[in-house]
Amino acid sequence: MNVEDVVRDSLKEMAGQAQPAATNLADRVLVLRRTRRTRRIAVAAAGTAAVVAVAVGVPRLTGGGRDVRPAQVTDGRVVAHTDQSPPRELIGAGDAVVAGYSTQKQVKQPNKDKILTRTYRLLDPGTGRYEKDDRWALATVAPGARTAAVLERELPAARVGLLDLASGKVERWIPVPQGAGGAKFSPDGSKLVVTTYGKNPDRAFWSKRIPVNDTIEPQQVPSRSGFSVIDVASGTGKWHSLPVAKDDDAFALNARTDLEFSHDGKYLWEPLSMDPGRKYHTLDGADVPTPANEAHVHPWVEAGLSPDGKYAAGDFAGRGDEIASAVHDARSGRLVTKVPGQQLLAWADGRRLIAWGIGGDGNEFHQRLVLVTVGSKKVRPLSGFRSPKDDSGGRWEPLFTTR
Repeated sequence: MNVEDVVRDSLKEMAGQAQPAATNLADRVLVLRRTRRTRRIAVAAAGTAAVVAVAVGVPRLTGGGRDVRPAQVTDGRVVAHTDQSPPRELIGAGDAVVAGYSTQKQVKQPNKDKILTRTYRLLDPGTGRYEKDDRWALATVAPGARTAAVLERELPAARVGLLDLASGKVERWIPVPQGAGGAKFSPDGSKLVVTTYGKNPDRAFWSKRIPVNDTIEPQQVPSRSGFSVIDVASGTGKWHSLPVAKDDDAFALNARTDLEFSHDGKYLWEPLSMDPGRKYHTLDGADVPTPANEAHVHPWVEAGLSPDGKYAAGDFAGRGDEIASAVHDARSGRLVTKVPGQQLLAWADGRRLIAWGIGGDGNEFHQRLVLVTVGSKKVRPLSGFRSPKDDSGGRWEPLFTTR
């Protein structure tokens, strides 16, 4: 069986076996804080396409487990393209697939404002290739990798579209009169939470400029107004007011604070800049305590809970030259083990995760997608290395969903 046969069979399986998905924190572009590596503080673009990413080369990993060099396609429902970055063809492992990826850049406006602008490549399930689609400010892919929710370029948008990934056509537009700025599917794909804003959460305003490192930069303006939970089948939903949370100085730190569904889809959560990192709500916006099964979920680690709810993906836990991230018991918070990945992105199944790994040069920004396993030091490269340069065409962000 050649690569094309495996990709085609994998896509057929994806189309016929859409399953409930664990909540993915893919493509979040909020405020970044850097310690040993780049970490996300808040979820940016909750409406960013849950997309699948592919990449290139396979240099040796140091301090992060054995580097197992795979063929183009490996066992265990793994499809890899280690010679591609940015990826051109399907990448996936277990129940997780890269449904697309985005690149981004800051675009300066005539009035000195700046807009964070993304360009998407979304998976065509008919060909198994990623196709450029620059119509959207934000995209997020539903479980099954057949449909994406998309927002047009001018945010906040007056409507959200349901895009057929096979045809590239929007099958339905759902009005959002309050102004859509983010969107995210529920784990089973039956609902869509759309976060509304008064201003573009990706725009930095020169009128609000502030001093940054001996220069003057435009500043983003927090303007979240609320959200709607939309039934995907009927296109109906009700809007609820939920202004952005503010700190003690009445200053909201993040302009983009999109809502997402909890692991079981029963609640919504919003990112916080301070501890505990997340605030939970009912589907109509009422505050609730953190669900017991998510009490030990690390707020800015994208992988979250394992599909069976047994493990919680943790933060970077390497010491010295070691490249490793923690995996915790979801109920007790106890450290179970460490896996040889720099940043945990998505669960492939109950024991395997897709992560960012780094090369032998030790550069924390020289990253490729790898597959790691709880209880093993084995590392399987899935993609080539992405560029370490911010806002470059080679610095791509994978968007994950489930089969």
